[in-house]
Amino acid sequence: MWSYIAKRLLLAVPVIIGVAFIVFAMVRLIPGDPAMVIAGQAATPEYIAAIREDMGLDRPLLVQFGLYFKNLAVGDLGRSIRSKAPVTEEIWARLPNTFRLATASMLVAASVGVGAGIVSAIRPYSLLDAAVMVAALAGLSMPIFWSGLMMILVFSVILGWFPAFGTGSLAHLVLPSVTLGMTSAAIIARMTRSSMLEVLRTDYIRTARAKGQVERVVIGSHAFRNALIPVITVIGLQTGTLLSGAVLTESVFAWPGVGRLLVEGILTRDYPVVQGSVLVVAFVFVFVNLAVDILYAVADPRIHYT
Repeated sequence: MWSYIAKRLLLAVPVIIGVAFIVFAMVRLIPGDPAMVIAGQAATPEYIAAIREDMGLDRPLLVQFGLYFKNLAVGDLGRSIRSKAPVTEEIWARLPNTFRLATASMLVAASVGVGAGIVSAIRPYSLLDAAVMVAALAGLSMPIFWSGLMMILVFSVILGWFPAFGTGSLAHLVLPSVTLGMTSAAIIARMTRSSMLEVLRTDYIRTARAKGQVERVVIGSHAFRNALIPVITVIGLQTGTLLSGAVLTESVFAWPGVGRLLVEGILTRDYPVVQGSVLVVAFVFVFVNLAVDILYAVADPRIHYT
């Protein structure tokens, strides 16, 4: 297992380098000149050119990337063009909020999705099953920004149950986490239902029931554990989706996380902030995939890594 983890960590290095280069190149395709943003609209062309030279924007793209990667290798993500603060400090200040939101959203998605999928699989083709699948389809169909606005309208403006914006308490976390977790819950519910139905039709489940085992034991100990592998895969993939979806959710709910920082960086042409934010998300996604592979062996002892 440890040798497999070491191999995966080594393979993650070229992935991070590739992501760094792609983000580096794409950010520079964004319309606008960061030197002009710094200098202001009334600045002279000479002053703008001096800023571009100081930032290295007048050099070839590969040369700029080489300098950027050299600094990246020692953990230097550069300085924000807008605030002049180190990008690492800005990201670290907001990263706990994003992790808190993503964790709460995944708890909502996993508990609701797995629970709904199991209930739906136990009573297939019933009214309950149809209701769960319709709700899952509705969850998949609603854009995050629209469902977030509806959450604010209903539960904050009309009912006044939860605060609409900002952070500071568990109450502030409810609306954004539910909004962000709804789409993932729908996907997890559909996968759980499909996987459970396949397992419930197998011979060893019929044998367990024929031996007189309690249905709760058959479902929990036999069926669900053997249906876990595809569910774990979907949950791992949805974790990455939650991190990307947090960009919209944090913007709608004014949640001070990395996603909102990324949007602010794009709007102000803050190259270092955009690059650093995307790299951090990519880095987390790589390690989430590694954690999912490790969980396979925990869920199914027959799986061995070499």
